[in-house]
Amino acid sequence: MSLFPIFVKLQGRLVVVVGGGEIASGKIDGLLRAGARVRVIAPEVHQAFDEPIRNREIEWVPRKFQAGDVADATLVIAATSAPGVNASVFRDAEARGILCNAVDDIENCHFYYGSVVQRGDLQIAISTNGKSPALAQRLRQELEQQFGPEYEVWLEWLGAARELLRAADGGGTESAKQMLHHLASKPMYERFVKESRKQSSQQGAA
Repeated sequence: MSLFPIFVKLQGRLVVVVGGGEIASGKIDGLLRAGARVRVIAPEVHQAFDEPIRNREIEWVPRKFQAGDVADATLVIAATSAPGVNASVFRDAEARGILCNAVDDIENCHFYYGSVVQRGDLQIAISTNGKSPALAQRLRQELEQQFGPEYEVWLEWLGAARELLRAADGGGTESAKQMLHHLASKPMYERFVKESRKQSSQQGAA
C-alpha cells in the first residue's frame, strides 16, 4: 500500500488522544508544538501529563472512552495498552470520516507517524508504512548528522531572499526561479556556512 505524504497544519484544531499512559505522553509534545488543541480521554494519566494539564495546555476528560468522543476532532490518536479499546476508537473515527492512528497497530491506522528530522522550518519525514519504526529511527539519526543545525539558519536566509525576489518582480519569472534554485544549491549552502563561521569567529575575537 502506498501512502500520500503530507504535512498537516493543526494550529487551533482539536486532536483527541485516547489513553493516558507513556504511549500517549510520547505524542503530546509534538501536538502542542504544532499548536493543536489536545483533549486526552483516560481514567488516569501518566505524571508527564501533570504540568500540561495544570497549565491548561491540554484538556483531560477523566473517564474511559465512549462512542462519540471523537465527533468534533480533526485527528484521533488511540494510544492505550488495550488493543480492543484502540480498535473501538478507530472504528468510531472511521464511521465519522476522521483520520485515526492507533499506535503500533497497522490495521487500525489511517495514517502513520513518521520519524522526523527538524531544523526549524525544515522537516524531513521518514515512513516505513508502520513496518519498521526501528529502521525509521536509524535513518533519522543518520539524517540528523547529515543535516546539522545550520540548516535552520540557512532556511531563514533562503526565505528572506525569496521574499525579496517576490517583492522585486513577483517571483514568477524564469530568471527569479533560476536564482532561487541557485541559492538553494549545495555550493551556496557551503558558502553560507563558511561565511557564517567566519563572522562568528570575527565576533568572538572582537
